[in-house]
Amino acid sequence: METLQKIALGGGCHWCTEAVFQSLIGVLKVEQGFVASTGNNSTFSEAVIVHFNPEIIPLKSLIEIHLHTHKSTSSHSMRNKYRSAVYVFSEEQKEESKQIIKGFQSQFENQVITEVLPFASFKASRAQIQNYYYSNPEKPFCETFINPKLKVLLSKFLKYTNQERLKHIKNEQFKAEYSK
Repeated sequence: METLQKIALGGGCHWCTEAVFQSLIGVLKVEQGFVASTGNNSTFSEAVIVHFNPEIIPLKSLIEIHLHTHKSTSSHSMRNKYRSAVYVFSEEQKEESKQIIKGFQSQFENQVITEVLPFASFKASRAQIQNYYYSNPEKPFCETFINPKLKVLLSKFLKYTNQERLKHIKNEQFKAEYSK
């Protein structure tokens, strides 16, 4: 029997984050919008809510993918708009997420700044900009900012990548490699 779980993730533009997680097997739904936590993080920041089947793609893999597909070690001037975070829905998820991030620190040269925060509220993006990448994959923004993240999926996380959804990128890579 399928038991769905959810986790919210923020770190970069929600168009990018949405496209990354829409491209994974075991992810059944991605809600794009803005998430707020509590305390100092109670302002809304771009993020997505990912609904997933942990029997197909575990939380550990989702967090690893998240860390590798946004600037998880960079404390830049846009961090309020693009908070690097894993927003959790339970105390159990909080502890598990903290341990997962700690375990992946060795994969990075610099300190991972991604925080584990309690989920407080969500505001969905306007309907016109939801499913942005898959509605507009040829747009310059998608080609410049989203495709490189999707290529990370194809090179590092192929086991969890919906290759059929990304065949346009695979074909592009194939053509580039063999036209040399």
